[in-house]
Amino acid sequence: MSRIRAEYMDPAGVRHGGMPTVHWGGADPTIYATKRQLAKKGKRRGRQPVAAQLRWWGITGHGGYGERFADLYRWDLAKDKRPATRRQLAALAKANRALRTCPTCGVVREYVIPRKYGECIDCHDDYWCSKPYSGAEREAA
Repeated sequence: MSRIRAEYMDPAGVRHGGMPTVHWGGADPTIYATKRQLAKKGKRRGRQPVAAQLRWWGITGHGGYGERFADLYRWDLAKDKRPATRRQLAALAKANRALRTCPTCGVVREYVIPRKYGECIDCHDDYWCSKPYSGAEREAA
């Protein structure tokens, strides 16, 4: 089934409760954008109301087929994204470092420690661990 349907083309919003509606690929990209498109260009919607909606037929989030929707916002009313403060960046760096620190050996890894294992891959494999343990320490832990 095609993503584009005649019922989805309603620029005046007569059939959709006053909300202008366009089909897949039917919105003017110089006027309308989704939140993701705004973010990609460094913009945010900034309290503006939904200007139109995009409707199409496709795979839903539950694995079936059905109608999909996306809110469209106007480019001219979009605002620039606010830059993160130094404190916010420091908090993110601290949180990311904690996610990369192995609780077993204490080494900060280049990857996030898998929750599945609760320790770095080297400690989980018990072969390349940088902090060796004796058999008694291993049994106690």
